[in-house]
Amino acid sequence: MFQKLVSHNSDIRSLVEIGYAVTIDSTHLVVRDIPYLDHDRQLRIGALVTKLEFIDQNRVTQQDHQVFFAGGIPHQLDGSQISNLGGGPAQIALSEWCADVVVERSFSNKPRVEGKFADFFDKIESYVGIISGPAIELHGANPYTFKAYPTAADDSVFKFQDTLTSRAEITELTANFANDVVAIIGLGGTGAYLLDFLVKTPVREIRAFDCDAFHVHNAFRSPGKLDPTELGKSKSEVYGTRYENFRHGLSVEPKFIDVSCASELDGVTFAFVCVDKGSSRAGIFELLISNGIPFIDVGMGLDKKNGPLSGMVRTTYYRPDIATNLRDLQLAELNDSPENLYRTNIQIGELNALNASLAIIRFKQLRGFYHEEQSNLHLLFGIGDLKIIGETSFDKD
Repeated sequence: MFQKLVSHNSDIRSLVEIGYAVTIDSTHLVVRDIPYLDHDRQLRIGALVTKLEFIDQNRVTQQDHQVFFAGGIPHQLDGSQISNLGGGPAQIALSEWCADVVVERSFSNKPRVEGKFADFFDKIESYVGIISGPAIELHGANPYTFKAYPTAADDSVFKFQDTLTSRAEITELTANFANDVVAIIGLGGTGAYLLDFLVKTPVREIRAFDCDAFHVHNAFRSPGKLDPTELGKSKSEVYGTRYENFRHGLSVEPKFIDVSCASELDGVTFAFVCVDKGSSRAGIFELLISNGIPFIDVGMGLDKKNGPLSGMVRTTYYRPDIATNLRDLQLAELNDSPENLYRTNIQIGELNALNASLAIIRFKQLRGFYHEEQSNLHLLFGIGDLKIIGETSFDKD
């Protein structure tokens, strides 16, 4: 990625050519070997860090006029603090490739005339002039070291830079998904929204399965726009095509998952079950439980007996050590009763999205991305009162 950005951005190229020790850390520009004076006028070396705003895959621009600094407070030749830097204490979590760059503070020095910097070259040169000027004069220090520091390999699962993570400064939290291989079994309304959410989560691999065709009713309860040419194609083809340009590590197969499909789930660390047929669910449960794979099962029960729709949306987490006991409690339908032939299977897009949201939030709690006050195994959302009931255990007493 470093060479690609240098090639496509003349301001970053100018920084490298003049001799700055430039590296790229995900969505941050890092400039090491920045000299400055401490309060005793001793020479110290710090680093400047500034955020990259990606325009597309290859071009970047500035987010604002501020920078971050790894180092102490820079001082003047007389030992006083440099007064026109502004900012204050700050921290940024960088990758292991920049473990030596420990950000301690931010600086804010807006150009007086233009009000903003022309580009990254203008920005870095301005801050270096302010921070390093006294050290250059007193010690003959040189910020142009031409040093090349190791840069992380471009191993992101995403085909575009994840600027959301860097802007929100949650890089260390998203790293919790790096080793996950997640399966989605069923791409109906809820499964389709789950796929949409997971595609944008940096899990290492996603395996989705559904052997049904994509029809008009699916378009009314799935994310994204409808391309009329999608109708009649397999869901696997439709959703595989929709997301193939977004990330690596995605496979969407036109396959029915049952107890015979152990090889398809080899290496899977978590699964979502999004099917509405009890007998299908029973076989999938047996497969997941026998292979020790934790999973979340989702379901929805709506009716219009009293006019407006009412019912529940369900999210149930099956932890491997208690999954068999939870299955035996019949929290989800595991058979096809005769009444099912005559029952209208009502599903509405916003409730599918809500069901998927509850499921993905619960998964992210399990991975330490979201805070968890209590470890809920079973969540029920009531349509009528808009309340969520959570169960943390099912002890007989």
